[in-house]
Order: sequence, then C-alpha cells, then structure tokens
Amino acid sequence: MRDFNRWIANFRPSIANYEYYVDFKKVFSNVDELRIPLNILNSLIGSKDIESDFKKVATAYPETLRCIPILLAKRENEIMAMDEKGSYTYRFDKPNYTIDEYATFMRKTGLFDLIGRHIINNLVDYVTGVEVGLDSNGRKNRGGHLMEDLVERYLIKAGYEKGVSYFKEMYIHEIEERWGIDLSAISNNGDAEKRFDFVVKGDKAVYGIETNFYSSSGSKLNETARSYKTITLEARGLDNFKFVWITDGQGWYKAKNNLKETFDVLEHLYSITDLENGIIKKIIN
Repeated sequence: MRDFNRWIANFRPSIANYEYYVDFKKVFSNVDELRIPLNILNSLIGSKDIESDFKKVATAYPETLRCIPILLAKRENEIMAMDEKGSYTYRFDKPNYTIDEYATFMRKTGLFDLIGRHIINNLVDYVTGVEVGLDSNGRKNRGGHLMEDLVERYLIKAGYEKGVSYFKEMYIHEIEERWGIDLSAISNNGDAEKRFDFVVKGDKAVYGIETNFYSSSGSKLNETARSYKTITLEARGLDNFKFVWITDGQGWYKAKNNLKETFDVLEHLYSITDLENGIIKKIIN
C-alpha cells in the first residue's frame, strides 16, 4: 500500500520551461501584423491638435482603425461602450461609424491623452508590451501542454510509438471502434463523449490516461478529483480497459482531501516522481 502523504509530499511547485512565461514568437508575429498602421499612428504622438490630426489620418488610412483595440489590450475587433446618450458597438475591422464617432471613442477611452500628451514614445513598442501582458494569460494552457509533453516523453522513453502503440486525444468511441471494447459503463451508454489525453495499447489491456498539473489551488481541482473518482468507479468492472491519472503540482496541497478520496480508489494514480521511477513500464502490459 502506498502512503498518500509521502506521495503528495513529492509534488513539484512548477514544471515551467523557458518558453512557458512568454511566447515571444507569437508576440512578435502579432505586432508585425500591425506594424505599418501603428507606425502611421506614430505620427500623432505629441500632436497639438490630436483630434483633428486623428481624423485626417483615419480618413486617409482607414486601416489604422484596426490598431485601436490592441491599444486598449483587447483582441476583439468589436468593442461595446455606453454613456448617457446610449450604447454603441464599434467595429474596427469593418468600420460602422463615422470618423467623428471613432474620434469620440478615442477621446472618451483616454487614447487621445495617451498619444497626444506624449506619454508613450512609440506605439510599436507600446503594443509589444501589451502583447506580452496578454500572452501571460496563455500560461494556464501552456502549463497543461507542458504536463502532456512531459508524459509523452516518458511514453516514448518506455518504447511506445505515436500512432502505433499510443495515441493522443482519443475519444471513447474511437477506442471502441479501434479495439472493439465496450466502454458504455464510462460513457453513460454513449451519451457522454469522454476524451483521454493519451491512450496506450498494451498486450492485455488498453489504458486511458489523463494528465494535468496544478501549481495553484482553485475549485477546478476538487471538480477534477471528483470527476476522475467517478470514472475510476465506472471502469472497475472492465478487464480490458484501465484508467490512469498522472497529476502533480503543489496546488493540490489545499485540495488534498479530495485528491486522497480518488487516491484511495484509483490504483493507477501517479505523479512525476512515479514517472521518473519508471512507472510506465511497470503498469502497462
């Protein structure tokens, strides 16, 4: 019997690699798409009559309007705003208001102050900073992919080949069709379409693997633990299918009771330390 407290004590604070923090390739690509219209708008920096000059630039170069959302750290081409006169939905890819109304938008959002008062020196540099800030929101997704990548490296190290003996992101119906396994017990008789991060074909059974990493706590952890406990109980009577959960991260420390409930019923619940100790080769057969 494994000791839960000793097991969870080895959870990692982070699995971040150097590319985790900012995807600069994506940042630079996004900025390059707007570099020309941003440089046109640079002519407005320090303008003594910013509203009049903006109208002239936007009339001569309407493509500059595409830059406005990102100046407010928005990726959408549509921005809603309301005041005492009513509500407005501004489009910046296909202008739907007059230049005067877009000037009103610039004034009321504070963009004229930002540009006209020379608070910034270069809009390309400014947008690069905005993109870096927005890209930080992608760390959660990158964190999930980091765990998947880590698990995949251990699958390959154990001798499994992608598309042959292991598969990524496979749905229950695909497992049933490929190997003739009845998984209705965990799909609510076909009504629930579960997808596993990895599926590995062993000699005696098929293994559905879920992976995740939580560096911080939150309600999602308790929900995940309960969900995987349910799958564990539903899959108990299946001889040719095994459910495997590989998780880690010190975010679990505040949700350890829920994790322990699943630990107590799920035979194949493992951590990064288990991967390092060769658990893949030990369990898949």
